[in-house]
Amino acid sequence: MRGWLVTLRNYLMIYFLFIKNCFIAQMEYRTNFILGIAVEIAYLFAKLLYVVVVYETDLHIGSITPDGILMFVGTYTIMTGLYSGLFFPNFVRVSEYIRSGTLDLLMVKPISLQFLVSLRYIDLGMPIPNFIAGGTMVVISWNALNIPVTAWSLFSFLFYLGTALIITYCLMFIPALLSFWLVNTGGLAGIFYSIWDANNMPMPIYSRFIQRIGVYVLPFLVITNFGPMMVMNQLTPALAVWGAIAPIVLLVIVRFVWNRAIRNYNSASG
Repeated sequence: MRGWLVTLRNYLMIYFLFIKNCFIAQMEYRTNFILGIAVEIAYLFAKLLYVVVVYETDLHIGSITPDGILMFVGTYTIMTGLYSGLFFPNFVRVSEYIRSGTLDLLMVKPISLQFLVSLRYIDLGMPIPNFIAGGTMVVISWNALNIPVTAWSLFSFLFYLGTALIITYCLMFIPALLSFWLVNTGGLAGIFYSIWDANNMPMPIYSRFIQRIGVYVLPFLVITNFGPMMVMNQLTPALAVWGAIAPIVLLVIVRFVWNRAIRNYNSASG
């Protein structure tokens, strides 16, 4: 147990150094950093049009009111910021690592190769507007729905945000992993991005068949639905348990696929 804690501490320190180095690198090109934030704000305004339409049309999805829909959109915005800041800059580099032979150099580093490949780069600009806008939407809807601010409600919401982050890592890493076997995975990645956008609305908007696939097969719908549903008392005990188990199952699957990919990897230099 002590050895595990020491390892965890060491990796947290390494990750802190990753953040520090990325921050220094991005501050060297401050104009690009600011422009990146401006572009993300423009995307946010486009997303907010959905919210305007929801309120103007008084859209109800089952028992979910416009205020409830706002919480789902806010959670989706937060998760989009986390994904674009923590994972996207790494996953798009994997195929290039393989083609150029950079992966050979990374293999000799004395830390986990999966950790280095999938978490080395952090974009600190893109999450800022998403996190602020998404957090604001969640707070407004929380207050409008008169959800009690208790330790349990805050913990359960943050817990499902944490599990959503792990699920996001696993699902969006899959196209990058397939780069070990396929020449071009851009099309598959595009499909996954499109499925990701399905989280922009509460899952009751989809048919039961789509919901079952989105919850149990490719659990994209778990990412932004379970947190809001939990604090709105709309999450059944079975789904609550699945929301806690799903990230563990996906981590095991991704780790298995990663190990298979590395065993079948042929160096670019032969």
